[in-house]
Amino acid sequence: MPTSPFHEVAHLGHVELLTPEPEASLRFFTEILGLRECGREGDSVYLRTYDDYEHHSLILTGHETSGLRKTALRSWSAEALKRRVAAIEEAGYGIGWREGGFGIGQTYAFRDPDGHEFELYWESEHYQAPESSRPALKNQAEAKPAYGVGVRRLDHVNFLAAEVEPNGVFQHEILGARTTEQIRLNDGRIAAQWHHFGNKSYDLVYTEDWTGSRGRLHHIAFATDTREEILRAADIFLDAGVFIETGPHKHAIQQTFFLYVYEPGGNRIELCNPVSRLILAPDWETITWTETERAKGQAWGLKTIESFHTHGTPPVEAKRA
Repeated sequence: MPTSPFHEVAHLGHVELLTPEPEASLRFFTEILGLRECGREGDSVYLRTYDDYEHHSLILTGHETSGLRKTALRSWSAEALKRRVAAIEEAGYGIGWREGGFGIGQTYAFRDPDGHEFELYWESEHYQAPESSRPALKNQAEAKPAYGVGVRRLDHVNFLAAEVEPNGVFQHEILGARTTEQIRLNDGRIAAQWHHFGNKSYDLVYTEDWTGSRGRLHHIAFATDTREEILRAADIFLDAGVFIETGPHKHAIQQTFFLYVYEPGGNRIELCNPVSRLILAPDWETITWTETERAKGQAWGLKTIESFHTHGTPPVEAKRA
């Protein structure tokens, strides 16, 4: 009997984000969001939030355009990694093994049906904070920075996809994700799906790309401690000249309190506070929202801004290497 894929992937590990404005993007993530630099290699800078337990949360790489290069997931064990690699290869989506980087062991690279690149790994060093940022509480990875927003962790990734449903099938059957919520349009098409691996209500999201393009990014999201910190962040962004796209407000789907901005490279960044919602039911049934329900806007009536459906990275006229 084949091994079930469920609980074989532990969580979202880190992402590699591309930017055509590397210096300005670095200032945004460090001075404004409050991430700390923890390594450099070539055109890439490794950054971390204060309470992600691994070495880094984000790899920021200078590039000719914007977008997402890869999304890294950690497996539950070395054996789980081997089983998921076998399943990925059997499904025909594998790229191959790679040497790990800072704090990460060997990784296995693959793509989803839409072409987004992923890496799966097991070996990982728990971060040891230097004396300058050592926390007072031993159950916290690093001291919270006294500057910028001070986001707590990398929370989720929202991919744009030419077709949502095949990617959901892949995440469910190959990686063991479960779908917590989704949007079904009047013609029966699935326009968006929210998937999770553990008790968080979502780790990966797929949203239909209106351009029909493949492999693009809608946004990456960082979690804050409280809703109030998102309100404070809005003022920080205002004073720093950061473009605020929409929010602060509350999503109807997942009930996440949110704020969306564009970092200098053009990538959409969300600040979110979703920590009050956990999926504890082992027999959770996917919540399906209709096109009519979504037309009502967000939880408290804010209409979804048009650019939320049209802006993605890289721009459709740009191509990644």
